[in-house]
Amino acid sequence: MNETIPSCEHWRVERDSDDILWLFLNRKGEAVNSLSAEVLLELDALIGHAERRTPSGLAILSDKTTGFILGADIRQFGTFTEAEAVTRSIQQVHDIFSRLEKLPCPTVAAFEGYCLGGGLELALSCNYRIVRDLPATKIGFPEIQLGIFPGFGGSARSITRIGGLKAMELMLSARQINARQAQALGLVDEVIGRHEELFWAARRAITGRRKSRSPSFLARLTNTNPARHLLAKQMRKQTALRAREEHYPAPYWLIDTWEQYGGDRNAMMKAEALAVGRLMVTPQAAGLRRVFGLMERLKKEGKQSDFRARRVHVIGAGVMGGDIAAWCVLQGLEVSLQDREMKFIESAMKRAEALFKKKRLEPAAVKAAMDRLRPDVDGDLVPQADVVIEIIIERLDAKQALLGSLEPRLKPGAVLATNTSSIPLEELATALKEPGRLIGLHFFNPVAKMPLVEVVQGAQSDPEMLRRGAAFCGQINRYPLPVKSSPGFLVNRVLAPYMMEAMIIHQEGVPIEAIDAAAEAFGMPMGPVELADTVGLDVCLMVTKTLAHRAESSANPAMDKATAQLKHLTEQGHLGRKSGQGFYRWEKDKPSKNKEKIAGHDLAAIGARLIKTYTDECQAALADGIVADADLLDAGMVFGTGFAPFRGGPLHYLKTQTLKSEVPSNQPSVEDPNTIAREN
Repeated sequence: MNETIPSCEHWRVERDSDDILWLFLNRKGEAVNSLSAEVLLELDALIGHAERRTPSGLAILSDKTTGFILGADIRQFGTFTEAEAVTRSIQQVHDIFSRLEKLPCPTVAAFEGYCLGGGLELALSCNYRIVRDLPATKIGFPEIQLGIFPGFGGSARSITRIGGLKAMELMLSARQINARQAQALGLVDEVIGRHEELFWAARRAITGRRKSRSPSFLARLTNTNPARHLLAKQMRKQTALRAREEHYPAPYWLIDTWEQYGGDRNAMMKAEALAVGRLMVTPQAAGLRRVFGLMERLKKEGKQSDFRARRVHVIGAGVMGGDIAAWCVLQGLEVSLQDREMKFIESAMKRAEALFKKKRLEPAAVKAAMDRLRPDVDGDLVPQADVVIEIIIERLDAKQALLGSLEPRLKPGAVLATNTSSIPLEELATALKEPGRLIGLHFFNPVAKMPLVEVVQGAQSDPEMLRRGAAFCGQINRYPLPVKSSPGFLVNRVLAPYMMEAMIIHQEGVPIEAIDAAAEAFGMPMGPVELADTVGLDVCLMVTKTLAHRAESSANPAMDKATAQLKHLTEQGHLGRKSGQGFYRWEKDKPSKNKEKIAGHDLAAIGARLIKTYTDECQAALADGIVADADLLDAGMVFGTGFAPFRGGPLHYLKTQTLKSEVPSNQPSVEDPNTIAREN
């Protein structure tokens, strides 16, 4: 029987002389592949063709150089408003992937680059998986970060393939692993080294009728009923340390679904479709999808220039400067680190080595990284640097003197940046003959964890230098946020009154533990008092003074009293986490809290007061044009301060807080994830 191969817009299809059906995904009009409704509809037709005219084998590859499949098309998620419609759509994808899985011929997925979410779920539906080992290859299930969990059969297939313990850890953590790690887990079967080998390795797998090895006994054991109940209990405890169930229901629903149905793949598939359908339409998932969109917006800000740095020179080897230098080294750059004396640089070098080891680099890789971090007390390497960042004492005269001495030594086209946290660039740039050359690159502490960098534009800043600064941020895996030079820029401007309001509340007799608990109950990753300790009370005091000095406001006795307490602590050397004592006593890098002090306080009222101060300042900053629009402000506050991601950003939150309930009335409460298990 001869049958014409279905015409496709998004798939390049070939049926060769050996009767192998080759499917190359190349989503039209998109830089990366994703599983849109249109892509899946065409895949459905292609599998139908293979069912009617069985090939000798079927292989799925990508025609794009940007990777295999990034996942489902998140932009289409928001088109769903009813859980039942989501579930029906998921069940249709289940049918497509199950039919692929049941084809009587060998089926192979061969890929390099990103294979995430729905892409990995599609690959798991094939008999055999081949991956190219290169740094850009990332494999995993990121769905938890979007308020759902793998819904295209991924939760059921992964626990069957590699066992409940390993699969659940991968899904709950949203961790992205490399090719070798995926092979060790059993997610992929073969690792190759060159792009050209993908096609031929797929052909060999088909002609050799290769299949994945059967899951190990231990993998099967973790899905037995007693093991699931025991492991699920521990998973809930670990999850509770990172996320509250009322804020992030998805991981809890995943655990419940696996515990109930993990021993029966078909039942797990049905429960998966129901659970993900309901999670998809929750406000939490909508907020997290918005945050994903904000992240993509910031990434685009870093792609407006082809500038690529090779060498970076950092002046100031304190905690912030040393950590920026170490982070740049970790991203593959050569970095020279300057300070007044070698002893300050040595301390930074030790912290850098600790960071490299914490990132689980092999000893040889740690040594190579340390070789790229060069002490430079006299600044001899300034003329070789593509980016020069000053991170010295937050004092106008000191910074002006340094910048003036650097200018004549810079090579043409090099970026000159200041990490000032509050001093306007216009004042700093008066020390330069070409003031347009200076931009701000304001990092946040801790550098290795905070993904945002404010790219500060002064009145005279050269647009090309700003674009280069943003590109540099993208190069070192950080999100650039364009902000206008103004006291505190965006993040510190908002955080200062927020943290001071917390201190005012504390002056009124409320324990710091209750204040922080109120903020955390709202959804903040940490409370404002702990945040002040983390930032450093000396930095908080400096920013507060700078903002107060430049603000045209009437006297505020409560603020003055809170500032006086802050000053008193810093004069005693109590600077927060970095000194071991601030508002809290810090032990093993964690604050010591007396949780008994939380009882008896109205956390909702305290939280409302804190958040009102926060959002009021956000609105004022937007009105003052500190950022271009509300989306950029929301992005800055989510990635710069950790504003409750599931709420979608502070300004987005203000728009939605008038809703009477956070959960649509036709959906199960996020506080009752077992509803699905009972109903199924």
